[in-house]
Amino acid sequence: MLIIFYVLERRFIGLSPSLVRPLRRRSLITKWKRQLEMSPHDVSAKSELARLLIESGKYGQAREILLGVQSQMEHSAEYWSDLGACELALGNLEDGERAMQSALSISAKVKYGKPYLRLAEAFAKADPAKAIAYLGEFKEVNSSSCEAYYRLGTIYAGLGNPNEAAAAFRECRQLYRTLPKYMKRHERKWALRSFFRSRS
Repeated sequence: MLIIFYVLERRFIGLSPSLVRPLRRRSLITKWKRQLEMSPHDVSAKSELARLLIESGKYGQAREILLGVQSQMEHSAEYWSDLGACELALGNLEDGERAMQSALSISAKVKYGKPYLRLAEAFAKADPAKAIAYLGEFKEVNSSSCEAYYRLGTIYAGLGNPNEAAAAFRECRQLYRTLPKYMKRHERKWALRSFFRSRS
């Protein structure tokens, strides 16, 4: 029964973590490390390995790899976004913000505006006003993201503004209802989290 419940939850809700994704990611990390053993200067392999390490939460290792290919990748918005994610996760807010701004200056829609979300998360406690501003910019780039409204609500809640938080959670749920079916699978967890937060 637990297995059936897990499969149904993953398919229709998506709040529980994937059991397969970490295994697949570990396999790919091994693959790219072997590739680099054979071709130490393969920039594409280094970029892929760094991306997988970021997904695994190994930001220090990913940062070292990315810094080693900066001269070859300095015109890539995705490169600066990945480096910024590492710096922010490691607590280097100024360096992270600078890298993210470099990514956005190259392409404001890089990774569907995700750098704005990363910046909002990073500054949520240190500078809530800046975090809210970044979320506002994200909504301009990606107007179909329930995640932005959810995170906006959590920031307002942390600031002690329950009315603004409730409004953001409500907007999250309203947006979810207007989304086409193919987008609801990805955004459902944010709508559900907003529902539970508004009830707490």
